[in-house]
Amino acid sequence: MTVSSPRLTVIGTGYLGATHAACMAELGFEVLGLDVDPAKIEKLAAGEVPFFEPGLEELLRKNVDAGRLRFTTSFQEVGEFGDVHFLCVGTPQKKGEYAADMRYVFEATESLLPYLKPNSLFVGKSTVPAGTASRIAEMLADKGPDGVELAWNPEFLREGWAVQDTLRPDRLVIGIEPGGRAEQVLREVYKPLLDAEVPMVVTDYATAELVKVSANAFLATKISFINAMAEVCEVTGADVKQLSKALSFDTRIGGRFLHAGLGFGGGCLPKDIRAFMARAGELGVDQALSFLKEVDAINMRRRSRMVDLARELTGGSFHGGVKVGVLGAAFKPNSDDIRDSPALDVAAAIHLQGAEVRVYDPAANDNASRAHPELTYCRSAQEAVADAHVVLHLTEWREFRDMDPSALNGVALKRIVDGRNALDAELWRNAGWVYRALGRPQQAVGGPSASQSDE
Repeated sequence: MTVSSPRLTVIGTGYLGATHAACMAELGFEVLGLDVDPAKIEKLAAGEVPFFEPGLEELLRKNVDAGRLRFTTSFQEVGEFGDVHFLCVGTPQKKGEYAADMRYVFEATESLLPYLKPNSLFVGKSTVPAGTASRIAEMLADKGPDGVELAWNPEFLREGWAVQDTLRPDRLVIGIEPGGRAEQVLREVYKPLLDAEVPMVVTDYATAELVKVSANAFLATKISFINAMAEVCEVTGADVKQLSKALSFDTRIGGRFLHAGLGFGGGCLPKDIRAFMARAGELGVDQALSFLKEVDAINMRRRSRMVDLARELTGGSFHGGVKVGVLGAAFKPNSDDIRDSPALDVAAAIHLQGAEVRVYDPAANDNASRAHPELTYCRSAQEAVADAHVVLHLTEWREFRDMDPSALNGVALKRIVDGRNALDAELWRNAGWVYRALGRPQQAVGGPSASQSDE
């Protein structure tokens, strides 16, 4: 291998893989991306990203046009081309189980093994249960060419910030076996980042695997902690937003991920903490992570509570022609990802209870309509809230945070439930709306805020 200028490949071009491929090309490397889906490869080769991620499509197109980035469906081409191979395939939750479905990881590894060049480096980036890297290392030793090595390099991407998190990460973690060339090669690959003083932690396989799942478990726990406090606030009359602010000044706690609301979703946190629990059970240390069961339960209860609040504001029932306007479908802003989306869970549950539900999301309408065709999708917030008896703010897009409540015309009743605690309660109430939010003091329904809108 020529350490000074390795050629890179990326196996799997989903959210992680497409981002990693484009960013490595941006660092100046020749990169070849692989996927088994020809339609996805065709789009990527044309400079089109098959999902929404700010800044990624421009970066992808720039490097495709420059000739640094190509795509293929051929494992043979990837094996013959690459010196360093990044494994970026998905590890979804098994149907009906908590455990991660690892078949894509092992299938991709098996498919590439016959074509690996001697002395190449195989780098795992997928989020996997502890012990996976050691198993892959055995596969490479048994069936791979001479001198092939494995490193485990977990990703820490946030959807909506993926390009920044790849090119300017807060840390790099590399799991290796001592005595090989893997660290030297990856230090060269990541040299621009290291020159920018990004810290690198070099450790063993198991620790590298655990860093990723531990980080997700900690973040999920912090989110569910403040949401548990929101449950207490709702019965005591306290304000969870003020509670969170006061706690954030404690440097031991901090304010990040301490915002009460509808809870977490997406393709990472929910399935990763469940897979972590499942793996702990397999290792015989399930009690060590038993608290994650309650973290998961708190998170799911917030969705049910959101439905309850909406029902309260419609007189206790969604039947009888009740119309609900929903702002948001993606699991978070700056994304079109609807995997385990709290917003869509709430919208679908309300529809099942008899309401007519109209949804608007700036990016996720198409994905949402495929998953939940029973809902009505709108082209604007104004269209979604037309004739609504209650409006639900479920995804924290800037468009919704900056919305002028006085400009929303045609609602049947001016009532809103802020599922993200992100709207200005005073602004909405001064505009004549009944404003409710998870974990915050109630405003009585009735009086001027509950009046019919001026049409």
